[in-house]
Amino acid sequence: MKESKKEVFITSTIVLYNNDIEVVQKAINSFLDTSIKVELFLIDNSPSDSLKKLVNDHRINYFHNPSNPGFGAGHNIAIKKAILSKSDYHLILNPDVYFDKGVIESLLDYSQSDSSIGIVMPKVLYPNGNIQYTCKLLPTPIDLFVRRFIPFDKIKQKMDYRYEVKFSGYDKIMDIPFLSGCFMFCKTSVLEEFGGFDEAFFMYYEDLDLTRRVHGKYKTMFYPKVHVYHIFERASYKNKLLLKKHIKSVFTYFNKWGWFFDFDRIKINKRVIKNIKEIG
Repeated sequence: MKESKKEVFITSTIVLYNNDIEVVQKAINSFLDTSIKVELFLIDNSPSDSLKKLVNDHRINYFHNPSNPGFGAGHNIAIKKAILSKSDYHLILNPDVYFDKGVIESLLDYSQSDSSIGIVMPKVLYPNGNIQYTCKLLPTPIDLFVRRFIPFDKIKQKMDYRYEVKFSGYDKIMDIPFLSGCFMFCKTSVLEEFGGFDEAFFMYYEDLDLTRRVHGKYKTMFYPKVHVYHIFERASYKNKLLLKKHIKSVFTYFNKWGWFFDFDRIKINKRVIKNIKEIG
């Protein structure tokens, strides 16, 4: 029997670090604008607690964490609290994402329609309405190196057409092994089973690692029937410190999963491409 929405409890995390208050407020308002029972955890990794002023609703819990253990570790704090509070679903939400009323309800309906679904991500748009290509295959070292350091657009475009599954048209429901961490609607029991994010990743590619682990047992779905907006500033392209963290995460990922002899990557990517083409 399908579970009633009124019986469902959804938690969410936003990890903060010196963010623009107005931008974060839009994300908070988007999540709280629902009749479903919800609770939001703000994990503030900033040096000061000036963002505490964002707590303006009884459904918000604020935790100041100035040691700044990283993006994934910050989310793990809230994931543990979500597990203890017995939430049914947990939304991993970026502070620069916002969306219309009804998105949570649609994702809940879809997630409840199939017990084998572990994570769902909606279509992600830039504020101007253009698509962000947030569905990806499992990367090779060449994929990530070329995308970040090779200045030839034609080479990048050819690689991205495959790597970002642009050939799909982004209009199909697809089982994808690498979903963006900007918006992940997760079954809380699945996060508990896999232990949340791997805290070896301080920032960048923790979403790849988590999706890949979950994808090995559950469906990790792209659901384009609803959309969210993501400002997405590509901070590592502008900040040398973040670029170093980006590169370190690349090494962390490939040291964990394999560099050029990741045979599971080959099998998974072939299967994903085949399934997308069969959808038509």
